[in-house]
Amino acid sequence: MTQLAATEPAFDRLLHVAIEVFAECGFREATVREICSRANVNVASVNYYFRSKEALYAQALTFAFQEANRLHPQDDALDKSLPPEQRLALFIKHFLHKLLDDSHLGLHSKLIAREIADPTKALDEIIETTIAPQFTLLQEIIQQILGAHTDKMIVQRCLLSIFGQCLMFKHSRSIIDRLYPELIANDSAIQAGAEHIAQFSLAALTRFTQQNERLNS
Repeated sequence: MTQLAATEPAFDRLLHVAIEVFAECGFREATVREICSRANVNVASVNYYFRSKEALYAQALTFAFQEANRLHPQDDALDKSLPPEQRLALFIKHFLHKLLDDSHLGLHSKLIAREIADPTKALDEIIETTIAPQFTLLQEIIQQILGAHTDKMIVQRCLLSIFGQCLMFKHSRSIIDRLYPELIANDSAIQAGAEHIAQFSLAALTRFTQQNERLNS
């Protein structure tokens, strides 16, 4: 893909329509013909701009992650001058709002969820460039709260527990909508949910910290 291609209208239409079709159908069921038809371009355009369906999918997935991170950046959680407890609360706030964003990111989120549930080769690059940095950031915050000598596997389990609380709101949203819709009714409710996850997580992390202090005393 050339820099020129990335500025051409046909390229832009293909990329955005690809996100739509891949989100609706998944990588395996989506067809180049359908994508090109909706984008109103010649079928050969996919080969011209992206070389293959696989490369188009990888580009669409990368764009979806980048757009979600652009709209919900973790810049303040990266600020090491802040207390780690505050950084954790900020990280959770941005992550949960990103997961539950009902704006035009809906299709992006659906595409991402499909890829995680039914991964392709594209996931390896996405993990390296987009997902791993978020895990590294959260791990660093947790490690700072628990102490430098905390066992690495404990830190990793705590990390997955925090992510799991957030992802419950995303992947079980249809259930929450039916049982407890007030919990995700608006931005204020989502913010309250993020604060609860932060408080809940900090209580658990504090318990681990106390255990570490007793063991090292």
